[in-house]
Amino acid sequence: MRPWLAQSTPDVSGVLGGILAGLGVPGVIAATVGSAITFAVVSVVLFTLLRRIFETVTARFIASRGLADHVRAPIERLGLVLAGFIAVTIAFGAAGFGDFLQSLATIAAAATLAVGLATQDVLKNLVAGVFIYTDQPFKIGDQIEWDDHAGIVEDISFRVSRIRTFDKELLTVPNSTMTDGVIKNVTDGQTRRITIDVGIGYEDDIDTAAALMEEIAEGIEGVRHSPPPSTRLKALGDNAVIITARLWLADPARGDATAVRASFLQGVKERFDAAGIDLPYPTRVLEGSIIVTE
Repeated sequence: MRPWLAQSTPDVSGVLGGILAGLGVPGVIAATVGSAITFAVVSVVLFTLLRRIFETVTARFIASRGLADHVRAPIERLGLVLAGFIAVTIAFGAAGFGDFLQSLATIAAAATLAVGLATQDVLKNLVAGVFIYTDQPFKIGDQIEWDDHAGIVEDISFRVSRIRTFDKELLTVPNSTMTDGVIKNVTDGQTRRITIDVGIGYEDDIDTAAALMEEIAEGIEGVRHSPPPSTRLKALGDNAVIITARLWLADPARGDATAVRASFLQGVKERFDAAGIDLPYPTRVLEGSIIVTE
């Protein structure tokens, strides 16, 4: 008994076979050629139509969700595969290959089960890639940090993401790794705050040191004046009084943050030396006596 698809599809191949038979082509050859022509024409026409439909739907979906442009390519590839599968399936029925299609579906189901069991990690990464596209925790060009790694996103596919580290190394990271842990997107916002700790001696004036730190920060290029730099007493350490400076950056990129940090620390060293403010370092006091015997 033929599948529902084959029963509901007009027997186009039979019509073409009858025409060819009427032209003197032997019956078996006419039926075979008619089926082949029907299969080719139906599959091409349906694939072209479905591809345009999927492209239109994809464009509207991306626009409605506000997704990045790099999302379009993998979604369109997935749409092409789906369109091809549907077109070929309907073409099989139209060509009168219903029994073959039913056998093929049985084989495909068994193969799908076997492949699914053997590629669980791959499927896990594919699902994670879908979540990355929909949730958008990061996009191409963002600077991200996770575990002990950091870098700039260069490419996002359904299975892996490629990150260029600041040492110019390329990391290919499975998407499941990116979705299972905590991802810090450093450049997602319009600004970024960095904190820098500075230790002064217990004999030095805290207010004077804090005022100098704020003045130094205000004079560094790349530091925002709104909100302005601020300082807070953080801790009374073993060897120093710790003051924390909070600086807001105009550009959250790592390069600017590194440059601002270096300029601030250099300014602190120079201004504190000029003002006579001590920058203590860890010391250890040893007590006891030494006995020399002859």
